[in-house]
Amino acid sequence: MDIEKTLAALTLSEKAALVSGKHNWYTATIDRLGLPTLMMTDGPSGLRKQDQSAGANDLNNSVKAITYPAAALSASTWNQPLMHQLGEHLGAEARAEQVSLLLGPGVNLKRSPLGGRNFEYFSEDPLVAGKLGSAYVQGVQSQHVGVSVKHFAANNRENQRFTASSDMSQRTLRELYLRTFETIVKTAHPATLMTSYNRINGVLNSQNRRLLRSILRDEWGFHGTVMSDWGAVADHAAALRAGLDLEMPGKGQASVDEIIQAVENGELDEGTLDKAVRHMLHLLRDWPAAQEPGTYDHHAHHEFARKLADDGIILLKNDHHELPLTPKTAGKVVIIGELAEKPRYQGAGSSHVNPSELVTPLEALTASGLTADYYPGYHLNEDETSDDLVQQALAAAKDADHVIVFAGYPASAESEGFDKNSLMLPENQTDLIGSLAKVNPHTTIVLQNGSAVEMPWINTVPAVVETYLAGEAVGEATWDVLTGKVNPSGHLTETFPIRLTDTPMAPTFGQDPHHEDYAEGIFMGYRYYDTHEMHVLFPFGHGLSYTTFEYTDLNVTSDAQGAQVTFNVTNTGDVAGQAVPQLYVANHASHVPMPTKELRAFTKVAVAPGETKSVTLTLNRRDFSWWCEKDHRWRADSGDYEVMLGESSRDMRLQTKLTMDFQNRPSQVSPETYLTTIVKDPELLAVFKQTVIKPLANGDQSGNPFVATDENGEAAALQNRMFLNMPLRAVVALGTPQSLIHDFIQTANQNR
Repeated sequence: MDIEKTLAALTLSEKAALVSGKHNWYTATIDRLGLPTLMMTDGPSGLRKQDQSAGANDLNNSVKAITYPAAALSASTWNQPLMHQLGEHLGAEARAEQVSLLLGPGVNLKRSPLGGRNFEYFSEDPLVAGKLGSAYVQGVQSQHVGVSVKHFAANNRENQRFTASSDMSQRTLRELYLRTFETIVKTAHPATLMTSYNRINGVLNSQNRRLLRSILRDEWGFHGTVMSDWGAVADHAAALRAGLDLEMPGKGQASVDEIIQAVENGELDEGTLDKAVRHMLHLLRDWPAAQEPGTYDHHAHHEFARKLADDGIILLKNDHHELPLTPKTAGKVVIIGELAEKPRYQGAGSSHVNPSELVTPLEALTASGLTADYYPGYHLNEDETSDDLVQQALAAAKDADHVIVFAGYPASAESEGFDKNSLMLPENQTDLIGSLAKVNPHTTIVLQNGSAVEMPWINTVPAVVETYLAGEAVGEATWDVLTGKVNPSGHLTETFPIRLTDTPMAPTFGQDPHHEDYAEGIFMGYRYYDTHEMHVLFPFGHGLSYTTFEYTDLNVTSDAQGAQVTFNVTNTGDVAGQAVPQLYVANHASHVPMPTKELRAFTKVAVAPGETKSVTLTLNRRDFSWWCEKDHRWRADSGDYEVMLGESSRDMRLQTKLTMDFQNRPSQVSPETYLTTIVKDPELLAVFKQTVIKPLANGDQSGNPFVATDENGEAAALQNRMFLNMPLRAVVALGTPQSLIHDFIQTANQNR
């Protein structure tokens, strides 16, 4: 397609049609110019191509497709190559179904564990979400299917999501809530981005020119298409002026008419409309659907879903080597919990998939090599305890060698569209776990849930396994880990607090229907808990293994562009495993509030028993930077840092100090410049001595603190912390002539 020639041939009505969605999942067709329609469909964790006979709002009526683990579990792999493979599988399936755009991934941060859509998002940390999201996007698009990265931006709650404003500082916005999108845009070049429903600091995202033009396009260099979430556009003309390209799902002819009218009455410049149309033409040209329907091996893709779940399932607790349970050592096993029979394996809402080959934990039991009796123990969709079910479960548990309890939230508790109000499991499950732990000390809890859970029973059970929402291979993957067929290597990408009240936003989350106050700023997730030295249930990055790893020989080299960190990891156990080294940086150089440490690099390493592997992680200048609101830029400060290597934010194995010299352009000196800044800069100190101290010593200024000298003949005031903590304008009050301070400032800035 010749984009400019096609654009020139379009009528105003056709242009208006192209920037308005059609029939819920399509773009407009312009037959006379041979412009085909483009189909899109939901797909973060599986293809949700709506059946043609289904209504627009029938989210559960879709073609059969592979249901992969939800992002909460797939992200727990910390495995970028595996995430790329997930994208490849999804892209191949979309291609076979003649889908051009897969709506995903969702990469918003898990700010509060109450977020109703947390199961669909990767992490509380923007680095993890950005790296894994980039791999996913690259994988999908390698199959000639585009993506729509969502929801741009700061969409961290579901209640009143269409109207609430996410209110925060620019530093918070940049360092946390935009950083994931920036990483994906710059490294993976997604076909489209989807704007979220919410406002940021009072401005609706679909009409936020600073967000959509100044930052996304001008600063980050995004060349793709910007589309809206379904129903997120309040004023179509205003959205186009701000930088939106496509309103979805569109309002039929009304959407076309309003754009024509806006152009004709001068509300919308046709040149602005042309920018959006140009982006749409590029989308139609670059991401065409397959000419014919295709096929793929459903069973092979199911096996990949199992592999992905195997890699992500997290062993949270394993006292006294309670797990794995092998056929030789398990003895008499009892399974309790309706979720073993009716598993919660996917999220509710737009990510709901019609599974191709669902295998429940009970169905997978026989193939695991274990035998066990099963008792429901509770009704999943009820909170009330069933005495009969409990008594049956307790009686069986008393005679068992091992008890495995499947517990979690019902689908009605976690979904797109609303937030949770508690982190507690249903009361009947919580009570049952407490009772079972009393009658059998060998009780393992297997969780099926979308996000963090409070565990008042944690000290009464020896083992806890987090499967999140594990996809259609939930049964097979769960037994793979429980029996040791797979050595667990998943690690949390979110913190599990002890109590909801421990979270920094507990008093305010969702309380105001119009505003969400991000008062915690950058201190969200582990940045908050670690800085405040708070006890947590399980820290960010935590995950156990059936083997052990030792880290040695940490070596760091640096220059003005960043640092290279090399270390060895050794498998000191007797089974093969995968380590997840996490590299954190503590900033001691910048004079602004900083978390005690921030994740800056990670990888996943397969290591055989007794094997040692050398690993290198790279830190660039941005990894040492913070967003300076005053200068409106990323700023890396020269000075002292600490590099820490561990397996969670609370499990540091190696650390070393590092002094960085970023060769920054010196700041201009002003009356607000503090003496401590001058003393630390040899050039400034020399100028200060020449233009201030020397004239004072030659004049009648014996009472001036800068004239008095120490035993080394240096100005005593420059060694005094009280004086050093004063700006130049305050030095005048000590008797230093204003003229000398003026001379110093002028001379210093001439040299800078």
